[in-house]
Amino acid sequence: MLVTFWGVRGSVPVPGADTLAFGGNTSCLEVRAGRALLIFDAGTGLRMLGRKLVHEGPIDAHLFFSHVHWDHIQGFPFFEPAFIAGNTITLYGGSHVSRTLEETLAGQMHRPHFPVHLEDLDATMRFVEIADDRVVMLDDGAGGHVEVRATRGNHPDGVWAFRVDHGGASVMYATDTEPDASIDADLVRLAGGVDVLVCDAQYTPEEYAGTVGHGGSKVGWGHSTFVAATELARVAGAKRLLLFHHDPAQSDADVREKERRARELFAAAHAAYEGLTIDLARDLAREPEPPG
Repeated sequence: MLVTFWGVRGSVPVPGADTLAFGGNTSCLEVRAGRALLIFDAGTGLRMLGRKLVHEGPIDAHLFFSHVHWDHIQGFPFFEPAFIAGNTITLYGGSHVSRTLEETLAGQMHRPHFPVHLEDLDATMRFVEIADDRVVMLDDGAGGHVEVRATRGNHPDGVWAFRVDHGGASVMYATDTEPDASIDADLVRLAGGVDVLVCDAQYTPEEYAGTVGHGGSKVGWGHSTFVAATELARVAGAKRLLLFHHDPAQSDADVREKERRARELFAAAHAAYEGLTIDLARDLAREPEPPG
């Protein structure tokens, strides 16, 4: 199983000299399980993934949405495989929003917001609703199967966390979630013994409390600190933690410092960056290469 990061920022894309190392695109994660292609979230990082996939067509992609806040869907209108006949895209979304996933994606592509409507795209698209305790089983194209399980996190308007198991390897994607007074038991259960935990770590404790930075307290905004992410990894017995959904105000230097502090709490913690690929059959015993 291969895990590749195409966008690791939260809230808004932040291109610029201060974000070159870790990247400025918003959330998008690619998982290859056998021949199965799974994508988690459609932030602006999806555009670059799409440019790669056009050379692999026809493709059969499974696109899972944690939720439909703007930074997690805004890359979809620029996903080139959706414009190509012969491609198949199955889109999975939760039932926690006022509109369906299809209605939400169509809404951001209606005029005057975008010149091409969802119904005008040439790829075959299927919409599947995610529900509590539902297990999605996918063919891995090599005689096996991929199992995707979901549970709810804590975020305004709702959010889903996903775990992928294939061939004895596992990865969990838990973005945009905020711990309450105690660690989330459902997330601990889903993350139990996972090989790679990709977890929201948007803030430092000081940013979360509002004692540094701008905008005051971030309590109730639906995001975690690196401390909460390391605690989840430790309690769940995760083998590796990837800090994710970096705050747009954090420079590369800020993210490196966040990573340093996180590793004091959980030695196998690393800050995710665009272009990082982890081969679960090969790389768990060695540290990722640092970003350029």
